[in-house]
Amino acid sequence: MMRYIKLVNFEINRFSKIYLSLLLITLVSQFAGVIIVTKSLLNDARDIMKEERLSEAAYIANYGGIDFNHIANSLLFVGPIALSAVALIFYIFLIWYRDWFGKNTFIYRLLMLPTSRLSIYLSKATSIFLMVLGLIAFQIIILPMENALFNSNVPEALLNEMSISTITIANPILSLIIPSTFTQFLISYGTGLMIMSILFTAIMFERSFRIKGIIMGLLYCGIAAVLFLAPVLMEIGNFYFYPNELFGLMLAIGIILTGLSVWLGAWLLKNRVTV
Repeated sequence: MMRYIKLVNFEINRFSKIYLSLLLITLVSQFAGVIIVTKSLLNDARDIMKEERLSEAAYIANYGGIDFNHIANSLLFVGPIALSAVALIFYIFLIWYRDWFGKNTFIYRLLMLPTSRLSIYLSKATSIFLMVLGLIAFQIIILPMENALFNSNVPEALLNEMSISTITIANPILSLIIPSTFTQFLISYGTGLMIMSILFTAIMFERSFRIKGIIMGLLYCGIAAVLFLAPVLMEIGNFYFYPNELFGLMLAIGIILTGLSVWLGAWLLKNRVTV
């Protein structure tokens, strides 16, 4: 267990500089977005009121108030979230291939460690999942601060104040990464874990069989996608499921695919990937 924890810590430390950079980019970009977009919105509102000779009350009646949705939908706000997501998806591949193609071919030393290769596999998966949760936790922490800054910069007469829960529900990206219910949490992060395990297994196919492994990995990803989406595809074909039945089926299939992918990926790492 201690070796597994050390491996997780080791993998996180290897990505720490890039990870901290993502946190800093998110912090600076989103707070800059609050200030810049708020200023732009207020200038536009004042210009309209001046041109049309409207009072603040008349402006609200005609155009509505200014709310945090304008900030949450801006590029400066969603851009860092998208960048972090792309970086972590890229790291799913980098976390393995860096060990093979780095200067010192580190994978040879890693696979010769006196520990189960399953621990190596799980430590890489765990480190990525912890980093995802860390980014989400960071967003949850700074979102109330951003909302407070926005509220303080908008005149009360023009402000349409929103709670944090309303903001996350109203914005598609925030509602995806910050689920409001346990069911949504299972859907969002369970699906993410499943996709990561499937990609890990595809990488193990490629590392085990090289050119043939690429084809095998792509086939495995395709078959897994079809199986997971089978209930939805059946509904399109006029086979009706109740919402609870559809969720239960997809949850069961997701758990099976995740377990199968972890087992198969770990088996390939142990029996087919050699040093």
